[in-house]
Amino acid sequence: MPVIKYSIHESGYVGAFGTATDKRIFIGNSLNSTGIKAISEAVRVECVPVAVGMTDLVGIFARANSNGIVLSNLAAESEVNGISELVKDMNVGSIESNLNAIGNNILANDKIAIVNPEYGPEDIKAIRDILDVEVVRYSGGSFKTVGASNILTNKGLLVNNRCSDEEKEELDRLTGMDSVRTTANTGALSIGLSVIANSYGVVIGSETTGYEIARITEALDIND
Repeated sequence: MPVIKYSIHESGYVGAFGTATDKRIFIGNSLNSTGIKAISEAVRVECVPVAVGMTDLVGIFARANSNGIVLSNLAAESEVNGISELVKDMNVGSIESNLNAIGNNILANDKIAIVNPEYGPEDIKAIRDILDVEVVRYSGGSFKTVGASNILTNKGLLVNNRCSDEEKEELDRLTGMDSVRTTANTGALSIGLSVIANSYGVVIGSETTGYEIARITEALDIND
């Protein structure tokens, strides 16, 4: 099934625990085999269990696309090296920014990365080199945490309900998408933390309503 409602460690904020690409999904390594199987079947790619900063909050401390994975500076050298060994066809690296909740501050697919405007030039270069895409600072006034508040795949863009018309228009222009506004987990604006998605499927937080699920799957072009 390409669409499942799920909770991880009794939390509907599943996006805090994983970052998905069209090649594989990186997921917190405390997830059991049943969870790994369910999530892998939903997004139709291999699950790679990892730790970042000695936690399983991979969706907060990392952001990946098909080209690479950017890790927080909280990642230990052994974790960076371990991930590099697991995915030798991808770029793996960390950035030394105080904005170390990488997944919250970067929104990316295989064509573009939209990032918190407070990232400096060296951070921007590192993100560009690792993800191998154009990197654009996004200065919308509602949320600088673009990764926590929005969802971007190679097929669709979801923006949170507080996104203004001007901000929505700018994000649509940058991505070439026709975005859809929504919430998740029964009204949560942090939709990026509530969903794990790629082009093939979506794992949606357990508290998400039927209406929200319809908005999410429509925008991401996911069909059962």
